[in-house]
Amino acid sequence: MVKGANVGLASLSEDVGSVVVSLAWRSGTGDGDADVSVLLLDADGKVRSDADFFFYNNPAAPDGSVQLLGKTPTADGSEDRISLDLTAMSSGVERVVVAASRYGDARFGDLDDLRMTIADRTGEALLGFSITDAGAESAVVFGELYRRDGGWKLRAVGQGYETGLAGLATDFGIDVDDAPEESQDPVEETGTSPSATSVEAPAESPVTVPAQAAAIEAGETTRTVERKRRPRTAKRKVTLPRTARKSLAENEAWRQARLFPASSLKNDREREMRATSVLLSVMAQVPEFGRRLTAAFGAPAGRMETFTEVSLPHGDTPKRPDGVIRVERAGKLWTALVETKTNGNSLRSEQVQDYVDIAARRGYEAVITLSNDVELEGRPLVDVKIDKRRKNKVTLWHLSWAEVTHQAQMLIRHEGVGNAAHAWLLHELLHYLQHENSGCHGFQNMGPAWVPARRGIEEETLCQGDKRAVEVVESWERLVRQVCLRLGGELGQKVLPVQRAKRGTDPHSRRTALADSFCEDGRLNAEIRIEGTPGTMAIVADLRTGKLRTAIEVPAPEDGYPLTWAKRLIRQLAEAPAALHIETLVHGQSGGPRGTLEHLRPEPGDLLPKDGSQITGFRLSLLKSMGSTRGNAESGFIRSVDDAVDRFYATVVAQVEPRQPRRPQLAEAVALR
Repeated sequence: MVKGANVGLASLSEDVGSVVVSLAWRSGTGDGDADVSVLLLDADGKVRSDADFFFYNNPAAPDGSVQLLGKTPTADGSEDRISLDLTAMSSGVERVVVAASRYGDARFGDLDDLRMTIADRTGEALLGFSITDAGAESAVVFGELYRRDGGWKLRAVGQGYETGLAGLATDFGIDVDDAPEESQDPVEETGTSPSATSVEAPAESPVTVPAQAAAIEAGETTRTVERKRRPRTAKRKVTLPRTARKSLAENEAWRQARLFPASSLKNDREREMRATSVLLSVMAQVPEFGRRLTAAFGAPAGRMETFTEVSLPHGDTPKRPDGVIRVERAGKLWTALVETKTNGNSLRSEQVQDYVDIAARRGYEAVITLSNDVELEGRPLVDVKIDKRRKNKVTLWHLSWAEVTHQAQMLIRHEGVGNAAHAWLLHELLHYLQHENSGCHGFQNMGPAWVPARRGIEEETLCQGDKRAVEVVESWERLVRQVCLRLGGELGQKVLPVQRAKRGTDPHSRRTALADSFCEDGRLNAEIRIEGTPGTMAIVADLRTGKLRTAIEVPAPEDGYPLTWAKRLIRQLAEAPAALHIETLVHGQSGGPRGTLEHLRPEPGDLLPKDGSQITGFRLSLLKSMGSTRGNAESGFIRSVDDAVDRFYATVVAQVEPRQPRRPQLAEAVALR
């Protein structure tokens, strides 16, 4: 599409009742980003109330018509996705505006390849719109959907606001209460069952669920849970406190009763059956969670029911998928068959193919596979043939247990759910998924190519073009994506892998090039971007030295004196390991003064170039021994990567002041206009 063009959705696809809008951009530095937002407008072009504005603090509509799905990695960066169920849209909504904004001094002109794509419920892209003239704008309306003659049309807008989120909000009639909220103590409740934990609270009062249900790890110290400021557009929801009250157990041998026990599971079949039933039952009972997992698969917003051990005819032998999800909306049914694997077991192509064929014959919409593995773009986990000649389209989707855990953490720790009982159910689900016996632990094995490739690196016999090197690179990419999901769930922040490939680069070609580089230098490299940190975190696994290096570059402040910068940095790193390596980045030079934190603490001035060269920043890095085995045991490579990232973030990255200002609350942004 070109700017200003419009098209009817019905002319693009037979099924556009539910669509997914994707906004994408790239950054040369890898750390540029923006936040998406959606506004529902009436016939006057204004929101009916503040509740019609959806953004990072208010990501979903109660009726399911709007759901911000968050970011997903792509071959050349990442994209932010929005699910719009147009059949659930209120009759009072005439236009749906899709926009994005940057904060601080960031501008859209600093980003490349700004693009909006719209896809139908099967994930098939229908059309796209690229913005090529972005400049000083800090907010951009990418496009809008609007009603016309009983249907919906899409218009490519591309309008920018130099006044940012403030200008966009006021243009569409957002009423913002910029008065600071008074701090209140959280409500304390006792008890362990849903009936005992449910609380009725005023609309403007904070709510917490019982600390006993909120236990995360033994040994945590009790602290006050601070209530965050939120704009009026953010609805009050229940989240779990991060700390537990003192246990009433007589001794440590006592184990709290669990809603979903995992200790009795004996074999893989039992694990698959229990995990499927536990997950599907919580999805049906907690609307926010069920909608979060199915919206990206094209499911409408509606009443959800889930089933297990369903027998479906297929030739001479009936087939029994692990689960079935059905959603009813306006008398229509959306159905997905579910095939589950746990404990690292692989999906079988012939089994999934049978379910795709059954779904096609019976008019079902989707088949969802669920396993510990993480799917990569351009590298499906199973090879399945889908007959596109059939009128009814069946789409194959994959969900990893790591993503299920991530979404549960985001809801109960950061975004909130409707009531305390739902929060308690999600907490029990999370406890089950993280139990060592559940088999739902995400990506846990670097694959059969890991050991021979590692030995080939050590012996310098691994040659470019070796397929084993490509397999190791793919496993490394899966591991990095899982690290991002886990860390993002714990922090409540966007954590994404950084892809520096050019737009349009074939994923296989990109991985082949990385594999050739791996054969040459024996290193696996990755970068992850953590929202609110001063830069991207680099992770380097050097198989020749057996060391893991984590690093981040901190840019120099725009004002002040170099010695002041060095002293301030050393003060911020007061709790960092003494072995932390600090290197000064000097303009036009490959490297500057360097040293360990232990030696620099008494003499921060040693970081300054002797010739007075311009300092552009500082590189902080930490080395750690690397696990050698391919699994997730104490001595495994995967565990060592997790530990290295966690330690570096907690002791280094989190201590350094971010380069960009924090993401503003809506009230603060409007107050700046």
